[in-house]
Formats: sequence, C-alpha cells, structure tokens
Amino acid sequence: MTNALHITLAQINPIVGDLAYNLQKIQQVRDSAPDHTDLVIFPETVLCGYPAEDLILKPIFIDAVADILKTLTTESAAGGPALLLTAPSRINDTVMNTAHLVVNGKLIASVTKSNLPNYGVFDVKRVFTAGPLPAPVTFRGHKLGIMICEDMWSPAAAAHLRDQGATLLIVPNASPFEKNKQDKRINVARARVSETNLPLIYVNQCGGQDDLVFDGGSFILNEKGGVVMQGERFVEAAYDTTWERTNNGHWLCATPESAPAPENEIYQAAMHALRDYVGKNGFPGIILGMSGGIDSALSAAIAVDALGPDAVHAVMMPSEFTSQDSLDDAAACSKLLGIHHDSVSIKDAVAAFTRDLKPHFTADTPSITHENIQPRCRGLILMALSNAHGKMVLSTGNKSEIAVGYATLYGDMCGGFNVLKDIYKTEVYELARWRNAHKPVHGFGPAGLVIPERILTKAPTAELKPGQTDQDSLPPYDVLDAILQGLVEDDLDVAALTAKGFDRATVLRVWTLLDRAEYKRRQSCPGPKISARAFDRERRYPLTNHFVKHVENQD
Repeated sequence: MTNALHITLAQINPIVGDLAYNLQKIQQVRDSAPDHTDLVIFPETVLCGYPAEDLILKPIFIDAVADILKTLTTESAAGGPALLLTAPSRINDTVMNTAHLVVNGKLIASVTKSNLPNYGVFDVKRVFTAGPLPAPVTFRGHKLGIMICEDMWSPAAAAHLRDQGATLLIVPNASPFEKNKQDKRINVARARVSETNLPLIYVNQCGGQDDLVFDGGSFILNEKGGVVMQGERFVEAAYDTTWERTNNGHWLCATPESAPAPENEIYQAAMHALRDYVGKNGFPGIILGMSGGIDSALSAAIAVDALGPDAVHAVMMPSEFTSQDSLDDAAACSKLLGIHHDSVSIKDAVAAFTRDLKPHFTADTPSITHENIQPRCRGLILMALSNAHGKMVLSTGNKSEIAVGYATLYGDMCGGFNVLKDIYKTEVYELARWRNAHKPVHGFGPAGLVIPERILTKAPTAELKPGQTDQDSLPPYDVLDAILQGLVEDDLDVAALTAKGFDRATVLRVWTLLDRAEYKRRQSCPGPKISARAFDRERRYPLTNHFVKHVENQD
C-alpha cells in the first residue's frame, strides 16, 4: 500500500461517435502524463462522447466502443498510468453506463451508474439500464469510491461507498452548462463530502455537442468541503495532482491549483458551442444576415470570437424599408469586427414575388403576408450563398422572439445554428455591452469596441414596413422577458405573475403567443442551452394545445 497517489484529471473534449479521435485523445493524455502518474480520470462516456443518444441502441456501436476499450487495455500492459474510462457497455444483455479501471493490461474493475437522470436535457432511461449502488474499487491498496455523474446528485451512492470503506470519492461527469451550474455542482458535491467526510474529485467534460455545451471546471474538494483545486472552464486541460495519506488515514490533495472564473460564462458558453458545432461538423465558416440591429451584431461578434474574422461572412440585404442608419451600422460593425461584408438588395426579388402573387391576393390580404416576403427572400439569399461557399448559415433570433413567434419561418429563422436561441433580448443587450468592454479569453476577435453604440441605443425594429418597431407588436422587452422567465423557466401561472405586478391581460397575451409559436420552434435550428430551461429537449409542449382557453376563464 502506498501513502501517495499522483492523479491526473483529464478534462477533454471528445466527439460523439468518432471513436478513433477519442482513442487518440485518450492516448495523448496518457502518454503526456508525468512518469510518476498513478491514475488518469477521464469524463463520463469518454470513449464514445456524450450524449450518444440513440447510437447506444445500436449493437454495432456498443461493439465498436468495446473494441476501443480492449485496445486501451492491451496498450496498458506496456506500463504507464492506470486509466478510469467510462463507456456504454453490454452487461447481461443490457447496456449500462460503466466506469472501467484499466491497469497493466487488465480491466480490474467495472462500476455501473445506478441513478439515471430523466429530467431536463436528460432522457437516458430510454438507452441505459440502471446498475446497483456502486461498490468501492481497490487500487494500489486503497478503496476508491466511483460515482458516475448523477450518482453524486443524491446521497445514496456516496453513503454506500463510505459504508463499504471508500477513502476517496471520484466522480467522472458529462455535466452540461447552464447559468450558475458550477455553483450548483460544487454545492451538491459539498453535501456528499459533508455526509461522508471524504474528499472528492470531480472531472467534467468540456466542449460543444449540438445544443449542449460542457464547461469543464473540474474540481477537488477536501474532506471539509473546501475547494482545493478548480480547473479552467470551457477549455481542455489535464491537471496533475498529488495526494498524500495522513496518519489518520485521510487523503490530502497537496497540489492546489485554481483557475479564475470566466469573465462572462454566458458569452463563453455561446462562443465555445458555436466553435465546436462548426468545427466538429466540418464547416469552413459561417454566413449571417447583418441587419444593423443588435441580434445580428452580437451574433457576428460571438462568431468572430469563436472562429476568427476570416471565417465569418456578413451580408446586408436591404429593402425599401431599410434605413440609412441600418446600412451604416451594419457596415460599421463588420468593419470593427474585421469581417467580409457584402450587400445584396432584396428589392427586385420582393417586387417580383409581389407582382407574381398579386392575382392571388385581395384587398383583405393581411399586411403580414407582404412583410414576410422580405425575410423569406433574405433566407433564400443566405441559403444560396451557403450552398455556393459551403459556409453554415448562422441564425440570429433571440429567445424572446423565438418564444412568442416574432420571427418568420423559412426567413430569418433559417440556418444551421443559433447562438442566441436561449438568450433573452435583455441579455443580448447586456452581452453586447460586456463584449464592447472586454475581449473574451480564448476569443479570436479584436479588443475594444466591436458593436457601434447606436446599435445599442436605437429602438429594435424588423424594418418590414415604415416606422416599425418591435414594441408595436410586443410588450417592452424587460416586461416580456420577465413574464417569459416565469412561464418557461419557472412554470408560474397567471395568478403568480400578476402577484408580481404584471398586467393580467399582458400575461395572457404572452402565454397565448408562447403556445401558438410552438410549431415554429419545432422547425427552428439548434442553439446552445444557456438557461435553466431551454426550448427543444427540456420543454416539450403539444403543437395542438388549447389549455390557455381554460386559463383565460379562470378568475
């Protein structure tokens, strides 16, 4: 039995389904670890990436993952550190989320996940079978208590491991980002430490995977719940730590290291989500409509920080209603960001569609019909340029607009990804002001002002008709966003919102708009989860839904 352990926390960014890439990543971390390293801990399901979703239902996929595990096990016979690798594994004709300890050419222990989350973004009971409460694993004469991700979020697994003699808790994770999530993780981990009087190692994945972004931030708590070490957020890293066994049998981490918290975690999450979505899917860059408004300006800034200015192509598509201010602001923003800027007028296209459709319109045809021809012409132009150059169209609608349907299907909603999808309009302004004052860490964009001040101060408008502003159709954004927060994230009813001071008629109107826009959201492109409840995965409402009528009839 040794009284010291050298443990590396491998906070890496795997790619779902790219088993060869993930194998290479693991090998690189293993081979670059210091010679004295005893154990390298990798994130949850590192062999295949997370979440693999229904890939796990394919037997050929599980077999391929098993082959990668065999390769790493065989390679470990040549020496080097032990590896803690988590993967979907077939056990007794079922598939379980399993942590495997590989040492000197042998798979010496396997621990299955017992607590399968089935809430929020998690829907894993459809692909995994839960295992029993984990038992400690003996390594170098010491009992290690391994809890896979969700097993840490309730007391049972940690208590069972303590009762079975574990002396150190280890938690491999693929825990997705949301606002203030890191504090929640640390608080939950502290609860397990308090209950067991055992130190805890938490290793998290980083990087973007479709609509989820993983923010890393791996950490270590001592037996008193103090943060001994905290890794950097949103970036890959390997943290080498030294552990010493005291005379009373307790483990102490002797190499404290803590990275500063990110300056703006929402901006960082959006930036890294876009970087990985574009990079992992092989796009050479993005193209977006640059309107001269705040949403496209912030989207462009995030894109430049994520991908670099050479990978971002902005297109202004003016109509007869586009103001000179918008033309100037779009060009100025593109210049500040250092990106390619084109202008393609939609006037002739709109005129042609209007002319050809005129025989099918009447005097009673709603004005929205004519207005929506404009964004659909813009969508056609962006998709044509995307096809021509291979760049992905970046949609620019914010959560407020998407929530109430203040967007045009097959128009401004078209695109492959939307970094603002889970960011409310009021937050868009906050992020834009923050970006003008800060250059984000690991961002590729310029320092200083990147969004002209007039974009921040002028009234938001779609410019689809003369004198139009967003507030012609919507409540002020500070009111709208607060009501939406109550309806979407907090599940409040009308009475609860009116008790907060909101007008009942306004609340009912927003509720109605929210329900009616469900069909649009079902057709919207993906975007990173930022809030406690994003659309798509974790808010599933029927398209045909008349419950608001019942709500309207309540006193």
